[in-house]
Amino acid sequence: MIRRSTLLMLWPALALASEGKWTPQQVQQQGAAWVKQQGFAVPLKKLWDPVKNEGLLANAVQLPGCSGSFVSAEGLLITNHHCAVGLLQEHSTTSANLVRDGFLARSRDDEKASKSFRVQVPRRFRDVTAEVLAAVPEGVDDRGRYKAVEAVQKQLVAACEKAPKTRCTFATFDGGVAFTLTEFAELTDVRLVWAPPTSVGDFGGEVDNWMWPRHTGDFALLRVYQDGKPYVPSVWFPVSTEGLKPGDAVAVLGYPGQSFRSTLADEIAEREQRWYPRVAALTQEWETILEEEGRRSPEVTVAVADDLRGVLNTRKNAQGQLAGLARGHTVERQRAMELRVKAATKDPAALEAFEVLTRLTQDRLATWEHDFALDWSTRGARALSWPLAVVRRAVEAQKPDAEREPGWQERDLARLKERLERDQKRYAPAVDQRLLISWVKLALALPREQRLTAVDQTFPSPAQADLEKIAALLQTSKVFDPAARRAMLDETPEQLKARKDPLIDFALALDQERRTLRDAREATQGRSLAFKPRWRRAVMAEAKGLVAPDANSTLRVTFGVVKGYSPKDGVDYRPQTTLTGLVAKHTGAEPFDLPARVRDAAARKGPRWRDRRLDDVPVDFLSDCDTTGGNSGSPTIDAQGRLVGVNFDRVWENVANDFGYDPQVARNVNADARYLLWLLDEVEGPNAKPLLKELGVGPQ
Repeated sequence: MIRRSTLLMLWPALALASEGKWTPQQVQQQGAAWVKQQGFAVPLKKLWDPVKNEGLLANAVQLPGCSGSFVSAEGLLITNHHCAVGLLQEHSTTSANLVRDGFLARSRDDEKASKSFRVQVPRRFRDVTAEVLAAVPEGVDDRGRYKAVEAVQKQLVAACEKAPKTRCTFATFDGGVAFTLTEFAELTDVRLVWAPPTSVGDFGGEVDNWMWPRHTGDFALLRVYQDGKPYVPSVWFPVSTEGLKPGDAVAVLGYPGQSFRSTLADEIAEREQRWYPRVAALTQEWETILEEEGRRSPEVTVAVADDLRGVLNTRKNAQGQLAGLARGHTVERQRAMELRVKAATKDPAALEAFEVLTRLTQDRLATWEHDFALDWSTRGARALSWPLAVVRRAVEAQKPDAEREPGWQERDLARLKERLERDQKRYAPAVDQRLLISWVKLALALPREQRLTAVDQTFPSPAQADLEKIAALLQTSKVFDPAARRAMLDETPEQLKARKDPLIDFALALDQERRTLRDAREATQGRSLAFKPRWRRAVMAEAKGLVAPDANSTLRVTFGVVKGYSPKDGVDYRPQTTLTGLVAKHTGAEPFDLPARVRDAAARKGPRWRDRRLDDVPVDFLSDCDTTGGNSGSPTIDAQGRLVGVNFDRVWENVANDFGYDPQVARNVNADARYLLWLLDEVEGPNAKPLLKELGVGPQ
């Protein structure tokens, strides 16, 4: 049962809430009048019932890296096409490329099961701030403080997960002002029902990514099973056939991953001056590798599809962050806010906290290049990420389960095995060799005082002759053999050393450096836990409570309206796009190569899904809801609680929204539910009639 506690009292009621990612508890706290002010006719208790821990908000479910929602009583779930690419890839071959061609199950028996896709349905939320703070001993040092919080986190999660088929997550708010525990029902039998071809689901590709106007059908339908039968959710969204118009109220529900509005100006400057430029450059190099190798082989094209999309998205996001931070003068605005808070606060502890946090940020710069290289060692080549995972598993498994690092406990082993199994289909040796060389070159270019010992001992110089050793490492290692890799997960560090596997030996040395960095960061985070809450309380006091919590992968809802925007002088964007605009973008070449059957259906101009005001079938729409990464696949609902779209992106000018909300350009991009219905009805035709019926749409 939700308790009115520290967490609930931090954010007093607001008038309008386009800015802010609100928890179900906070929506309840704001009250029925506040919800009505957002334009919603749904009664507050239907939106969220704190006694039963249920309501429309609980129909936002968590997927791997994304969100989704149920749209029928028979476990039918909607999310984004790009959130299901891994599942499509799992069942793709060169002769049956589901990523490229799409898929429609013509019966329940034809649905394609995933080996690793999981759905988490929220059941209960609990504020655990009192338990966490009580677990920190008086006078403990910085790392001890961090470890004390980590220990109680693991205790709470372990107790929560004693219930069968349950997954629980712990979250920190505002650097330690509050802590929560969320209990989920975990469903592991997930099957692919329908996804359009990538030329629909990713229409516009990287050219249109983060841009407006968009014409992308970023939809996928999955079915969730429990005990061999379709899962029956407690609530699901009816799909609206009426649609939207500018000014209509909407809400986006989901699990936004991380935002940085509570960070200091110095931390934002580090992101602007160092992190994003380096990420943009590195992912540009990796993009070239993936694309060049993909053009050489259809098998590699299938293997790298999901990785390539991720790299493309990361690169363009970094470029958008840089443009947005500069355009919004974000660092300067944050510094001005900090000066206001320091001038307004009467709490010496808050001023001390600000100085401590500033020093922590500056201290991190001394080893920034070294730390960046270690952080990115697991993001590219599987020749690094696989052996590093095997080694970390072996090291952590020597400890009692309660003392292991979160992410490496027994509760995490099944996910680790599934990931390594799934990634086998994404492995392409030629690609991996080039990605490993790219990372080694990065490490060899580090300043002398920040070098990585493991790299220097293995690769004495960046000369081509030394880098050619990489090919030998890859050829002789057993880590690429799935059976051998599975066996390694049950071995001790000593057994791994006895293998004399060159990549495992390299990973053992590199893992030691990664653990040293982890220990240093734990001390830093422990110090931050002591001081950041003091500063955040001063920020909230100066703002009179009008401060929304940063995203942290917990369930949130953001309210807004369908709304266009003006990105620059003389340009006004309308908030909706149409089939006519979609067809006009078709060039016959990627990424604007619209399938013939979609063009043929558009030419028939069937009236069923046409919007009378637009005199056309709507495709995508904008709203001013406050979203970020993790909101992909989030349901967008109207004032009556019906599904009207699926969130899939933000506009280019809004990428830096993670650091501050700008109402002039804060727009999220949604695929219109009527476009989904049109695709099923007019493009898929009779084979999709059972799906339409399940979605509540009968024959015309």
